[in-house]
Amino acid sequence: MDANAIDEVILRQIEVALMEDVGPGDITTRAAIKDGPIKARIIAKSAACLAGLPVTNAVFQTLDKTIKIRDLKKDGDRVSPGDVIAEYDGNARVILTGERTALNYLGHLSGIATLTAKFVGMVEGTGAMILDTRKTTPGLRYLEKYAVTCGGGANHRFGLYDMVLIKDNHIACGSITKAVKKVKAFAAGEEFEKNYGYPGNKLTIEIEVVNEAQLKEAVACGVTRLLLDNQSPEQLASLVKAARSLADNLKLEASGNVSLETVRQIAETGIDYISIGALTHSAPSSDFSLNIIS
Repeated sequence: MDANAIDEVILRQIEVALMEDVGPGDITTRAAIKDGPIKARIIAKSAACLAGLPVTNAVFQTLDKTIKIRDLKKDGDRVSPGDVIAEYDGNARVILTGERTALNYLGHLSGIATLTAKFVGMVEGTGAMILDTRKTTPGLRYLEKYAVTCGGGANHRFGLYDMVLIKDNHIACGSITKAVKKVKAFAAGEEFEKNYGYPGNKLTIEIEVVNEAQLKEAVACGVTRLLLDNQSPEQLASLVKAARSLADNLKLEASGNVSLETVRQIAETGIDYISIGALTHSAPSSDFSLNIIS
């Protein structure tokens, strides 16, 4: 993420976050702190994989564009307790008013990156890629998915508009074959590219399958990406073996009941992707503090 080119949507989110915290004004700082220059720094209080520093800086810059910032670390860096992340030189009231919102972003996003890095480390050498999901905080999806990439993971679909995922509830309304035919017909329609911004023949279709019969039906429909959900490592190994015998261009994704204790065994089944909702919905926040130095 380029600190000089933060998306307008993120800037609006920052404004909303500041409005939520500051409201009509920071009473404590206005009353107790003189309006003058100070120097401050953000320090890591826990080991972490850093993510969100440009957003953290943008909080202060939203309050005062004249604030001077010196980054000593960058997103993706591993930091240890006591490491100085960034230094700030500017108005005392601005820095103290923006402190909590800035640290909330940095702690939350670094927590996601840190947990992702742990999962990525556990599957090293297997060829499996760690993915996120759509189980994100409303309004923060872009940032949370960005944090996953800082930790070495990759992004699954961003929303309901950039990829098709036919899941059990879709199949329950008909069948895999019917669902795929309808999706392909829809993608071939004249309005698809106009509405979605890319041609229908570029649309990725993924199907959730739970047994070998569904796997064979999906492959027969020409689908080349399959989601194997809520399977034990033994069941996964069996389905992966069956899938590889049917086609050599399949991409297989495992999901459900994935933990740091089980992810290595899942990766060793020969799966291509492992998607983990916990990366974004259950990552503990990393700990940082802002200290005045003069």
